[in-house]
Amino acid sequence: MKLNNLIERGNPEKLAGGFQFTEGPIWQADGSLLFSDIPANRIYRWTPDSGAQVWREPTGNSNGLTLDWEGRLIACEHSGRRVSRTEADGTVHAIASHFNGGKLNSPNDVVVKSDGVVYFTDPPYGIQPEEREQPVNGVYRILKDGTLDLLVEDFDRPNGLAFSPDEATLYIDDSPRRHVRAFDVRPDGTLTNSRIIADMDHPQPGSPDGMKIDEEGHLYVTGATGVWVFEPDGELLGVVVTPERPANCAWGDDDRKSLYITAQTSLYRVRTKVAGAKRKAA
Repeated sequence: MKLNNLIERGNPEKLAGGFQFTEGPIWQADGSLLFSDIPANRIYRWTPDSGAQVWREPTGNSNGLTLDWEGRLIACEHSGRRVSRTEADGTVHAIASHFNGGKLNSPNDVVVKSDGVVYFTDPPYGIQPEEREQPVNGVYRILKDGTLDLLVEDFDRPNGLAFSPDEATLYIDDSPRRHVRAFDVRPDGTLTNSRIIADMDHPQPGSPDGMKIDEEGHLYVTGATGVWVFEPDGELLGVVVTPERPANCAWGDDDRKSLYITAQTSLYRVRTKVAGAKRKAA
């Protein structure tokens, strides 16, 4: 397969700009996109009619965002050093903030499995070295009863993560090592059989960051020069070059064939020929 079998031709369309550093896009059922501006300590809401408007401030310097199965916003907060959830009445509270008696580093990106369990990465990008209370930069899960489990602890700095459409595989990238790893997901939700499936080393600046999956299992991983697109086994199909170095992406629109890309100071969009993977509740 070639990249043009997946991506509509044309340059990425710029939708909004003037931000400090954008991250964590997530499409909502009401036809809007939420995304973080980490240094500005804001979450913006973008719609085709109104553009980007401040939706929340402050945010704990939120980074990755997702929705749970009740449509509640789950946010990774750098300065808050927690994973938070926004309830239907608008209240925000932590669903994970400490492990083994110490504060988390600075939760970075997050996904929710069909059984409601939350998986997130915890590198130290949002804190100073002397502030660290966790000895590892881990990958964790939050069980439905609130229990926090450390699943993987041998990453340098784990970052973006995404489940395959059937949830049999969890992909996680390691930014300093510039590669993507795949794990088999056991029936109990723990991870096994770690292997490197994609090398994203490149002479230009940019490391693997946020990622998403389409309904055929292709990986879309932000990195140097743009969004790298891989087969499920890690074969590189090509790169969607973006005007600014991207940090994350998310499927949107009613047909899930628009890939919204947060890149440095701007928000972009490209149309795809294959829809983004549709989440299915257990």
